[in-house]
Amino acid sequence: MAQEKGVDLVEIAPQADPPVCKLVDYGKFVYEIQKKEKTQKKNQQVSVLKEIRLHPNTDTHDFEFKVRHARNFVDEGNKVKVSVIFKGRELAYTQYGENLLKNFIEKMQDVAKPEFDIKFEGKAMNVILVPLKVKVKKKNQ
Repeated sequence: MAQEKGVDLVEIAPQADPPVCKLVDYGKFVYEIQKKEKTQKKNQQVSVLKEIRLHPNTDTHDFEFKVRHARNFVDEGNKVKVSVIFKGRELAYTQYGENLLKNFIEKMQDVAKPEFDIKFEGKAMNVILVPLKVKVKKKNQ
């Protein structure tokens, strides 16, 4: 039948019982598959993790500056990892870092929420903030 019509016999689902085949032009079939994969890849959501680093004695102006940067990252749809890095004797005063992170979360609560509670890993205290609503890309037409 395929030779009569001048097309190819393409096996669509070989694991099916009986195997499923189609009469199509093979070049066109491959092109359609590539086109589908390309549109799926274009429409998938890529989540990027941005990091903001603080120290326990970060001043208020620097803190506000970092909050503004975090807001921009969240507005773009990215996750933000906020870390308070402790050096030397600062490890004895971890409550300052925890207060700093709680203040950061409070300032960001209208646009982001914490993914998990504040964690202490090594010499850093971390929290990841996730956007409340995911920004949808507009298609250019």
